[in-house]
Amino acid sequence: MIGTAKTRAIGYVRVSTDKQAEKGYSLEAQRTKLDAYASLYDVELVDVVVDAGESAKTLDRPGLARALGMLRAGKADALIVVKLDRLTRSVRDLGDLVAGPFAPGRAALLSVSEQIDTRSAAGRLVLNVLASVSQWEREAIGERTSAVLQDKRARGECVGQVPYGYVRDGEKLVPVEAEQAIMRRARELAAGRSQRAIAAALAAEGHVSRSGRVFAAAQVSRMLAAA
Repeated sequence: MIGTAKTRAIGYVRVSTDKQAEKGYSLEAQRTKLDAYASLYDVELVDVVVDAGESAKTLDRPGLARALGMLRAGKADALIVVKLDRLTRSVRDLGDLVAGPFAPGRAALLSVSEQIDTRSAAGRLVLNVLASVSQWEREAIGERTSAVLQDKRARGECVGQVPYGYVRDGEKLVPVEAEQAIMRRARELAAGRSQRAIAAALAAEGHVSRSGRVFAAAQVSRMLAAA
């Protein structure tokens, strides 16, 4: 909880493209909650920085960079978010923030929903526990989803976009031998090479994607994952 001393804070609000219209996550709803929190705890909200349509998968966001820059410049004492996932969804990124701009003796990180204040050791502990649990939940969901999709593919069912190496035949996927051969070659080239280097080697051998272009590193990654 915030003490009696007046705290200058920057509000940070963010929406990703798939959350903009979702109740409780809109920019307006977040701003309203920040205003109410600041009024209740006697916080001076010096600015509210917005990242619209930005993912929390990376910290490379213009609004967040501006907010952190203001903190470094001493223009505020804390950053307030409505919920931790507005700031980041990555335990690693959160750890970097807590060890950097929100380290003890620097700016505080305050969260409305989780009632977190990193100015205390207890607040930092709760922050790290919540972040770890959140990360575990996302990874567990991802593992379950991946298992279901793999089972469907094992039974020959077509799931989502037709992957490279196959064509759709009704609800089934049928291997395309020419593309399967390129996939096998990519796996042969994988030892000691990066995905970008594998793509370059495939290009040097005259192998191209369905569009006739050189394979991208992401396409090579999918080829290797399909092994």
